[in-house]
Amino acid sequence: MLQNHLVVMARAPRLGTVKRRLARDLGAAAALRFYRSHTGGLLRRLSSDPRWRLWLAVTPDSAVRDGRGLWSFDGTLVAQGGGDLGRRMARLFEDLPPGPLVLVGSDIPGIRRDHIATAFRALGANDWVFGPAADGGYWLVGARRRPRIVTPFGGVRWSNAATLNDTLANLTGCDVAFVETLRDVDTASDLDALIR
Repeated sequence: MLQNHLVVMARAPRLGTVKRRLARDLGAAAALRFYRSHTGGLLRRLSSDPRWRLWLAVTPDSAVRDGRGLWSFDGTLVAQGGGDLGRRMARLFEDLPPGPLVLVGSDIPGIRRDHIATAFRALGANDWVFGPAADGGYWLVGARRRPRIVTPFGGVRWSNAATLNDTLANLTGCDVAFVETLRDVDTASDLDALIR
């Protein structure tokens, strides 16, 4: 039986480099506090589950070498590598060990273990699974990765209302499932909506 792999993509928590749109509204220090706290909580919630192996994929790659200021978690730290978001995601799908793989971002406060388990179950009968985001993107993408992997991230307009549709257009002929729609936190209004 192949092992399930859960990848959390994150940016190393450095002042001025994380949650930039949120920082415009709240200030860089408050955005960093939110990001550190939320990502740490996410890793604690997801890393101790025996149903998957957790990978934390960070950027910049130098953060993997020095490990300075990163979160403690039960899993494996890897570098995202270079390129745009699509190339970095594709690399993870292509390079990590065999088995179903689900990838999530680190800025979605609502992620729970049952969301991840549902996504892995969906891959039992589907080639791909997506967790749509309220803004037109997606907070989760997963692939069965057998018999082969074709990554659908080329030509996608990232951080755009068309992101999910662009990705789906690259998956013609594949069986695709969807899990719950969640909201990410990019701005102060997103944070307000979450609190409400």
